[in-house]
Amino acid sequence: MKFTQVFKKFPKAFWVANVMELFERWAWYGLFAVLALYLTNSTDDGALGFTQSQKGSIMGNVTFILYLLPLITGAIADRVGYKKILIIAYLILGSGYYFMGEVTSYGLVYFAFIWVAIGAALFKPVISATITKTTDDETSSIGFGIFYMIVNVGGFIGPIFSSKLRETYGWKIVFIMAASAIAVNLILVTFFYKEPEREKSSENLGRTIINSLKNIWTALSDKKLTMFLLIMVGFWTMFNQLFYTLPNFIDQWVNTSMIYDSIANISPKLAAAIGTKEGTIAPEMMVNLDAGAIILFQIIISTLVMKLKPLNGIISGIIVNAIGIGIAFSTGNGFFVILGIFIFAIGEMASSPKFTEYVGKIAPKGKEALYMGTSFLPVAVGNYITGFLSGDVYQAWSDKISLLQLEVAKRGLEIQEIGEGFSQNDYTAKAEELMGMNSQQLTDFLWTNYNPSKIWILFSAIGIGTVICLYLYDKFIIGETSKA
Repeated sequence: MKFTQVFKKFPKAFWVANVMELFERWAWYGLFAVLALYLTNSTDDGALGFTQSQKGSIMGNVTFILYLLPLITGAIADRVGYKKILIIAYLILGSGYYFMGEVTSYGLVYFAFIWVAIGAALFKPVISATITKTTDDETSSIGFGIFYMIVNVGGFIGPIFSSKLRETYGWKIVFIMAASAIAVNLILVTFFYKEPEREKSSENLGRTIINSLKNIWTALSDKKLTMFLLIMVGFWTMFNQLFYTLPNFIDQWVNTSMIYDSIANISPKLAAAIGTKEGTIAPEMMVNLDAGAIILFQIIISTLVMKLKPLNGIISGIIVNAIGIGIAFSTGNGFFVILGIFIFAIGEMASSPKFTEYVGKIAPKGKEALYMGTSFLPVAVGNYITGFLSGDVYQAWSDKISLLQLEVAKRGLEIQEIGEGFSQNDYTAKAEELMGMNSQQLTDFLWTNYNPSKIWILFSAIGIGTVICLYLYDKFIIGETSKA
C-alpha cells in the first residue's frame, strides 16, 4: 500500500489526537525545559531562588507521581470515557500551569506542579489509547511513527518559544504560554474530537482500578520483565540529567558566548534568532538540540539499528548515551557540550524505540498490552532517583552558589546570607568584591579549585553500570530461560 493511501485510512480522531499531543508536549516541554532554571536562579532575575535540593525534590518527586498515576488513570478513562477525561485533564493542566506562574513559595509551587502532574497523568493513557484504537495492523507502524514524530516536534517547539518569551517578557509568560497551549486543546476536544469505540464495562470504578493493579502485579511476577525494568531504571536516571541538571550546569559553568560569536560570524540574524541579548545561548536552546536531532535523524538511526536484536540495540544506545552525557558535563567549553548533547541524542534514538520493542518481545502471547503497561515504571523510579542526584548531589558537588559559600567560609569572609532582600546575584557580587575578582575570574577559580565537572563520572558510570547489568541479564536470565 502506498504511503499516501495509508494516510487516507486514518480517521479524523487520529489526527485530532496527534494535534492535541503536539500542543500538550509544547506546554509540558516549554515549561520543563526551563523549570530547573526557574526554580533555582536568582530572585532578582524573576526566578524563585530555591536550592538545588529543593529543585530536585520538586522535579523528581512530582514526575515520579506523574508516571505512576497512569496505572489507575488509564482504567478510569476506560470506565468514564475518553472525551470526559480529556476535558477534565485540560482543565486541570491549564489551571495548574497558570497557577504555577502566580505563586512563589516552595509549598505552593510544589502543590501546583502536583496538580499539573495529575492532569498530565489523565491525558497520557487516553491519547495513546486513541492512537491504538484509530490504527490497525496495516496502519499502526506508520501511525505510531507519526505520533512519535509529533511528540518530538512539540517537545522541540515548546522550549524555543519559552526561551525567547522569557527573555523578552519575563518568567510569567512561560506559564501563560503553557496554559494557552492547553486552552487550544480544550477547544479541539470539545468541538473536533470524536471518541473511538471502546468496550464498556459494567463493573464499578473501584473494582476496575483494583483489577488494573492486579494485572500489573501479575505481569511483574515474570522474572524476565521485572529484572529488565529494574535495570532500565539506570537508563532513565542517566537520561533525565539532560533536563534536570544540564540546564543548571550550562547556566553556571559553560561559556556559550563563543558559540554565539561563531554563529554571528556566519549569520548575525541567525545568532540573534537563537541567542540572547547578552550574546550567549540560553541553556534550554542548547538542550533542545536533543529533540531537534531526533526529528531530523530518527529514521536514519532506526534504519541503522533495525537488524540489531532489541537488547543489543538498547545496550549500544546506552553506551553512546554514557559517552554523550560524560562529554556534556565534563567541560566548560560550549562546543563540547553541544557535541555531547548530539552524541547523547544518537544513543537515545538507538535505545528508546528498542526498549518498547523489547518489552513487546518478552511478553507472552495475548499479554502484550499488559506488559507494555509496565514500561513506565522504570521511568517513574528513574525520575525519583534523578531528583536526588540533580538536587542533593549536584548541590554538594557542582552547584556554583554552594561552592562559593564554601570558599567564602574558608576565607572567613563576612557576607549576608541569601534570603529575603539579598539574592544569589547580590551574594555573588559581594563575594567578587571581597575576593577581588570579576565574574569570569571567580568562575574559573571555582572550576579549578572545586572541579564541579566531576559529576560527569557519576552520570556516565550509571550508564555503564546499566550496560553491564543488561549484559549479565542477557547472559544469565535470558540465557537460562532460553535453555529451559
